[in-house]
Amino acid sequence: MKVQDKIRSIREIYQWTQEDMAEKMGIATSSYSKIERGESKLDFEKLNQIAQIFNISMEELISQQGMVFIVNANDNNGDHSANFYSSSDSLILENENLKLKLAHCKEMLLQKDKEIELLRRLTDK
Repeated sequence: MKVQDKIRSIREIYQWTQEDMAEKMGIATSSYSKIERGESKLDFEKLNQIAQIFNISMEELISQQGMVFIVNANDNNGDHSANFYSSSDSLILENENLKLKLAHCKEMLLQKDKEIELLRRLTDK
């Protein structure tokens, strides 16, 4: 699975729109959609930012199994680019998807507990 497909899958697990992701990244929706379509280069900083938004490590995002990491640097004009290719199998992706769902459920439970505590305090007054 390509990295951009994995990004789309993880975004869909969180039930976020492309607009949501673009806002979280501070970029235009059209720029984000190019990332998911593979029309935009994913440099280290973008991958790291996306991994942080998803609350996973960059290694999990790009899956080390079957991954090829190529960095092209040109010192003449300061251009740097990185290409990531991943061919992780579906079980690894499914495991990561389940981890994300579990983390999301834990966050929702924590939020629920906070709301219950707030309501208890309000009713005690």
